[in-house]
Amino acid sequence: MKIKYIIYSLLIIGIVALVFYRINVNSEIGAERPSGGVVKPTTVKGLILHPQRFNDNISLSGTLEANEQIEIRSEVSGIVESINFKEGSTVARGQVLFKVNDIELQAQLSKVRTAKKLASENERRAKLLLEKQAISQEEYEIASADFQSASAESELIQAQLEKTVVRAPFSGTIGLRSISKGTYVTPLTTIAKLVNTNQLKITFSIPEKYTSQVSIGSSLTFTTSDSKKEHEAKIYAIEPEVEIATRTLKMRAIAENADGKLYPGTYANVILPLESIDDALMVPSEALIPVQNGKRIFIAEQGKAKEIDVEIGARTGNEVRVISGLKAGDTVLTYGVMSLKNGTPVKVEFEQPVIMSAE
Repeated sequence: MKIKYIIYSLLIIGIVALVFYRINVNSEIGAERPSGGVVKPTTVKGLILHPQRFNDNISLSGTLEANEQIEIRSEVSGIVESINFKEGSTVARGQVLFKVNDIELQAQLSKVRTAKKLASENERRAKLLLEKQAISQEEYEIASADFQSASAESELIQAQLEKTVVRAPFSGTIGLRSISKGTYVTPLTTIAKLVNTNQLKITFSIPEKYTSQVSIGSSLTFTTSDSKKEHEAKIYAIEPEVEIATRTLKMRAIAENADGKLYPGTYANVILPLESIDDALMVPSEALIPVQNGKRIFIAEQGKAKEIDVEIGARTGNEVRVISGLKAGDTVLTYGVMSLKNGTPVKVEFEQPVIMSAE
């Protein structure tokens, strides 16, 4: 029986202690509240939302390419007789670059010209005999065909002779050569590269959602990895279809390179302007609160925090454009918002001077 009384006594003591604990806690909470039960406002930082000019740009990766670029080769096989260019030099269109020995072709041409001369004479005689009806029409046609065949063969060898002299198809800079005088070359032998870099092409791709905002003639700027200098270019060609695998549209721009400081193959950071907005509403990135269906922002209204669901657009380094949900003049809460709830009393410390309108 004594044990039973002891247990009851301990339970009663525990209940009494719990009651006193709750009374003390409620007293402390009541002490924190001013008279009338008003909760002390939470101090947060904020700013007044003002429209501002915003240039909506996207940053893309591109590659610089030569305006024109080819590998110089010989169309005929043979020994290189002369090289008429210096490595790394500028050459003009039509300039002789090198010559392949043509002694065998010259001999063949001499032989064919002799045969052509004989065939021409036979054709002339056959024509006179045909007029006198001394030979048949068929015999004349055979003589005429022999002459035409000899003429065609002469033209063929003459064309091959012209190919032994290789000329620059366009003006540009010729690279390092891979042959020497006396090298036996074939049409598969690469002699050197010829590149025109007075203008450079920039090839890049944009996400398909921006395709309607870009057209031929649109201007852009770009920088390279070795310099922060901005260069200008203009779009001159766009692929007619979106790449299904990447959902991007490839396009190409042209840039001037008169000083020759840009090199083909270089990485280019392309800044492509999409649109310019005069009355954009920009908020700091930290003011955005991710929610299940998008983004949310707290504003201060009549001394209390108010949740606003917003739709956002383009971003800059530390700001985001709000497309809908806010209006000019709203007080956006920027710091200390994670602990807020809808209706929480707030005291706003402004991060920028409040612009008061003149009455």
